[in-house]
Amino acid sequence: MYSTCLFCKRPLGSNEVVETFPVGRRLAFDAARGRLWVVCRKCRRWNLTPLEERWEAVETCERLFRATPLRASTDQIGLARHREGLELVRIGRPPRGEFAAWRYGDQFRKRMRNWQLALVGSVAAGLAFVNLPGAIASGGVWVLLFVTATRPVAKVGIGGEEAVGGAEAGGSPVGPGTVVKFTERNVRSIRMLPADDETGFTVDIRQGMSPFHEAPRASFMGEDARKVAAAVLPVVNANGGTRRTIQDAVAEIEAQGHAGRYVARAVRGNPDVDRESPPGFVTNMRKPTRLALEMALHEEQERRALEGELWMLEQAWQEAEEIAAIADRLLLPAGTDAFFEKYGTVRGSRLSVRDA
Repeated sequence: MYSTCLFCKRPLGSNEVVETFPVGRRLAFDAARGRLWVVCRKCRRWNLTPLEERWEAVETCERLFRATPLRASTDQIGLARHREGLELVRIGRPPRGEFAAWRYGDQFRKRMRNWQLALVGSVAAGLAFVNLPGAIASGGVWVLLFVTATRPVAKVGIGGEEAVGGAEAGGSPVGPGTVVKFTERNVRSIRMLPADDETGFTVDIRQGMSPFHEAPRASFMGEDARKVAAAVLPVVNANGGTRRTIQDAVAEIEAQGHAGRYVARAVRGNPDVDRESPPGFVTNMRKPTRLALEMALHEEQERRALEGELWMLEQAWQEAEEIAAIADRLLLPAGTDAFFEKYGTVRGSRLSVRDA
């Protein structure tokens, strides 16, 4: 059981209501599919919980939800707040657009509010600098800009043994378990270009600070490219989006019908739109497209996690079948195996237990 957000690494908080899963202050659950998420109160991301920890918790959440007055609801999604402060989001079978609006709307709108507050603070700081002597003011501005541009804003663990393809940073291959840090300037230079591997794209990011010459680039491929893009896009989309922009982003994914197909199409771009600028620069994409890319990559991560769960269930089923077969044999009379070995075929067909 994890207690920190998988995305922003901040504590998820705790609750004293769901005894079998005391993590989180907002839980989203889908009883029909047996899924449970912990919603981070800081970054508003949905953290899918491990398979073995959710079954009893989902049943408890369903029971608590039915006994708690609703705050808001649609035909398929409801939000309730327990008297102890725990918020419960119940998912039925909503259309994709409605589900995405609930899942990502708070996250992007909160980013937009925070960005607006930061912008007001920056303007106030700039006005304060104007009242200082010119040399001090200009020097302070340059120092502030330099510190802001060089401060790491994202870091990614890449080069693992499970990675498909590889990565290069500064012309040197990245070894297993390497953690790569990205500054604001690095992030703003991100390009997503088409590729022939299973991820469908590569990531290209400029390194260094000099604006006067072409800086070296770090290229990421395969699974590394997916990890880097998933970590960097939230920084690119730091100013969030309005309800209308979020709806447009959802509509773009809906038009492709699948998150993975959407990423491949968005990376290929529109030649009529991108003809005037180098292809692949994420900052040159339409805002709904940037938000949709972040949504689609997040959903792809969750889809892969669910595929891993299906593999675990299949392995457990095979093990249970083996045990059941052994148990069945224990109930048969002694000498049954020898009988089948001697009389196992009758006129070209296998002899059944009924024939025996």
